[in-house]
Amino acid sequence: MTDFLWLVVLLPLVGAAVNLIFGKRIGEPFAGWLGFVVVASSFVIAAIPAYDVIAGTAEPVTVHLFSWIPVLGVEAEILWDPLSVLLTLIVTGVGSLIHLYSIGYMHGDERFPRFFAYLNLFIASMLILVLAANYAVMFVGWELVGLSSYLLISFWFTKPEAAAAGKKAFVVNRIGDWGFLIAMMLIFAAFGTFDFHTIFATAEGVLSVGMATAITLLLFVAAAGKSAQIPLYVWLPDAMEGPTPVSALIHAATMVTAGVFMMARSAVLFEMAPVSGAVVATVGVLTALLAAVIAVAQTDIKRVLAYSTISQLGYMVLAVGVGAYSAGVFHLTTHAFFKALLFLGAGSVIHAMANEQSMLKMGGLRKVLPVTFATMGVAWLAISGIFPFSGFWSKDEILAATFAKGGAWLLLYGLGLLVAILTAFYMTRLFVLTFLGGRRWDEGVHPHESPASMTIPLVILAVFSFGFGFVNTPMRLGFEHFLEPAFHGVPHPDALDDSVIWTLAIVALVSAVVGIALAWRRYNRDELPAENTGWWSSAMAGFHVDEWYGRLFVLPGKRGAELAGQMDAKGIDGVAHGIARGVREAGTALQPVQSGKVRGYAGLLAAAGVVLIVAIVVIGGGF
Repeated sequence: MTDFLWLVVLLPLVGAAVNLIFGKRIGEPFAGWLGFVVVASSFVIAAIPAYDVIAGTAEPVTVHLFSWIPVLGVEAEILWDPLSVLLTLIVTGVGSLIHLYSIGYMHGDERFPRFFAYLNLFIASMLILVLAANYAVMFVGWELVGLSSYLLISFWFTKPEAAAAGKKAFVVNRIGDWGFLIAMMLIFAAFGTFDFHTIFATAEGVLSVGMATAITLLLFVAAAGKSAQIPLYVWLPDAMEGPTPVSALIHAATMVTAGVFMMARSAVLFEMAPVSGAVVATVGVLTALLAAVIAVAQTDIKRVLAYSTISQLGYMVLAVGVGAYSAGVFHLTTHAFFKALLFLGAGSVIHAMANEQSMLKMGGLRKVLPVTFATMGVAWLAISGIFPFSGFWSKDEILAATFAKGGAWLLLYGLGLLVAILTAFYMTRLFVLTFLGGRRWDEGVHPHESPASMTIPLVILAVFSFGFGFVNTPMRLGFEHFLEPAFHGVPHPDALDDSVIWTLAIVALVSAVVGIALAWRRYNRDELPAENTGWWSSAMAGFHVDEWYGRLFVLPGKRGAELAGQMDAKGIDGVAHGIARGVREAGTALQPVQSGKVRGYAGLLAAAGVVLIVAIVVIGGGF
């Protein structure tokens, strides 16, 4: 079945093309069902050969499609190994649920078919990225993912905020893409190829530590753009201006996982660059902490979840930095389930509340939205790290791997533990303000449960958010063993005694309970605390990072563009226009000479001849 893996990418591309060209004729809801069916079909086609890989009876294979850039030796090939299998199933599985959900959520939108065309394109782009067998093909998917996110974040482009958010995401990610391009140049200069197998098999004999450090730091710049790490995280909070299913797709199954995936795929290179590992881990934990602190003060339900994603991505990046690649990918997987559930649940709430997104105007929705309440409750406990929900197992593994490094790394472990407390706090705050307490609805709002097309995906995601963590526990490291072929040659993180592992797990669990208890006590009451002054208002504004970026980079850039425009208009254009004006005036002056009369021309030529003869006589003294 691996010979048919190309269909996994082709089907969403066909769905995108059909909806883009014929969508208006197909209409609603059939355009949505088409988008769902092609992605679900991709999941089924991928799941069949994935079974042997999951069972451990199939070796990684490379499927050749066609020769792409022969002069550089670049082939269009698919790498089918445990890592690409996992991400393909996540992208198509979670993606198909989001497509199904969108059929109900986008009901009545005048651009309904185009929305599903863009969703299909997003899925296809991410599949190209995760199935790539070399950096060149991966970069194609990388760029297409950026394009797709722009189209979907700014889908409601008539809203100035949505249009601005789309442009912001596009520009910030281009900064990260610069890092990817330079890294690819260095890789090709060192290896003469972009092929993963060749690069990873020969890296130790080809790369010096300095070159490996340069390449991995540049790759991390790219990952910081896609996976929203300091300093390139600023696009992701604004990305929630797109429709809620877009937020779910970006935060759970596509865009933001790309950077973590790319670094995990490049694990062999990162292992050769210890300085890069320290930088990556430090940036990851600081990003996780900053985003968690900001999330505590947000009142927009989707904005809380956006900063939550940044924070959880920080955990994954921390895992890559400490060399716990399997742990990072494990948290990526569990996060895909509970974050998709949280965003889709938030969309169900917003749908019920007539597009209201402020948690201060919600409350008391538990009985009105029973399915949404129950499923989001599962996601709340999962992301908070409560035993035995999935987030407990994956987050704890990252913290344990950081602790095992010892020495100065223990500071990063402590910060990671603080992030766990904050995560439980702000997620409990979201859950209580949304579903519990008294009703704070505006007049005329009549909340109601979402249709089955929206609630069925919530239930399925809730099952995985609860149970998927059991695939990798200290008693049974099934997930790590599954990924071993993808990380062949990469050493395992330092092992800990069982007693230490369980002690760390208890500490992490107690931290989560403390965060929940603090938030429960503060918010589960009739009168909400005032949180609009001082530190709260500063955190609400994201500590004004956007404003600082505007002053330091955007404003000087605008002034530079204005200056360049003036130089172009008055300098370059001025010279060009001056030459043109001189030629035009000379032509005007000579215009009377062109009378069109032959006798006149003959007379002028005769006169010119006489003048020439006289000049020769005078100057030359005769013939």
